[in-house]
Amino acid sequence: MKERKRIAEATAGRYRRARKKEKTAILNEFVELSGLARSYAALVLRNHGRVVQVNPQLRVRGDVGKKLRRPGRRPDYDESVVKVLIKVWRIMDYICSKRLAPVLAEIVERLQRRGELKSAPEVIKKLSRMSAATIDRLLRGERQKYQLKGRAHTRPGTLLKHQIPLRTFSEWDEQQPGFLEIDLVGHDGGVIDSLHAFTLNATDVATGWTVCVALKNKAQVWSFAGLQKIRAKLPFPLLGIDSDNGSEFINESFFRYCQDEKITFTRSRPYRKNDSCFVEQKNYSVVRRAVGYQRCDTDEQLHLLEELYEPLELYTNFFQPSMKLKLKERHGARVTKKYDKARTPYQRVLESSFIDEVTKEQLRQRYQLLNPAQLKRQLERLQRQLLATASRPTRSQKRLASKRGAARRPAVEMPRLRKATNSVASLSRLEKSAQKAA
Repeated sequence: MKERKRIAEATAGRYRRARKKEKTAILNEFVELSGLARSYAALVLRNHGRVVQVNPQLRVRGDVGKKLRRPGRRPDYDESVVKVLIKVWRIMDYICSKRLAPVLAEIVERLQRRGELKSAPEVIKKLSRMSAATIDRLLRGERQKYQLKGRAHTRPGTLLKHQIPLRTFSEWDEQQPGFLEIDLVGHDGGVIDSLHAFTLNATDVATGWTVCVALKNKAQVWSFAGLQKIRAKLPFPLLGIDSDNGSEFINESFFRYCQDEKITFTRSRPYRKNDSCFVEQKNYSVVRRAVGYQRCDTDEQLHLLEELYEPLELYTNFFQPSMKLKLKERHGARVTKKYDKARTPYQRVLESSFIDEVTKEQLRQRYQLLNPAQLKRQLERLQRQLLATASRPTRSQKRLASKRGAARRPAVEMPRLRKATNSVASLSRLEKSAQKAA
């Protein structure tokens, strides 16, 4: 047996390199020396260095030396490239590859200039030419760790609805910056009441520019003050706002203020969240991802929210690219959507022809002073402080919320119960009349 292995080791290489006619002579020689069957001898020479599964019950080992190297090219993106990519991806708040790929080269260059990345020029060059599909493939093992779900807690109001016109999603076709969608995000921690902090979120339809303001509660006076803060923070004039039907927006203060300031004030249809799709998306991607779902109801937490929204506004508007829907076509049951190239709100503002050059130059100077890694560290520090001070709902608060839900439930079921009672009563009358007739 050992002699056969030595003969196979000496013959296998010569057999693989030979041509067809030469292989016949080599195979004849090997069969004569080893005494193996011809088909089995050819199998041994072909698969020298490998284990071959002939059938489910038979595995043939044709090696007597080292295993053959598996053919194929070496990977272009090695571990050093993946390590830097993961670091940049975390700094960019774990965004998807189609949003990351268009700005990856610029972000890597900025981080390297700020001293946040120290990598070889070959690694930087590979990152600059990386496609979205390649980013997905390299981050496959890292991107399955972070998932959150959103909830909404505001209720519709009725005041002044007949004076404020409806505006649907299909009518939002403004290309000029300044038309905002606004909404409230509640930080109640699972207990539905009004004694907690809110976030007034405003998103520009044309550019995606987002501003968040922390409110003590959703009283009209705080909502109106939040709108004035948002207007002061915008890099362009406020031309119009679109809200839901909650009483925190549909009130005399908002209505009169918009009339006096020549601001277009519209509202969405009740229970149609897609009418305010721009701000609804930012409720999760900006507010919930940064703050979470814990309860915030103290002055300390309100101050932390205000402090957190300052770097969050810079981080979102200058370094978080987003894609806008350009076209949607329906072919039977299939819907095809086409998006534009991912760009940051800052880039969309610079591309707008409605904004003057003085404002654009101020934004360029501000952008040159920003460091996305430093902003991310500042956000994480404030998030840890907010999480440490967040209060959980007490048992009495949970019990009160459950009692309120139980108190509302019979009111909803009462018409159905009354209808069933009337049907039972009519049925008993029919039975009595039948007995009398008998």
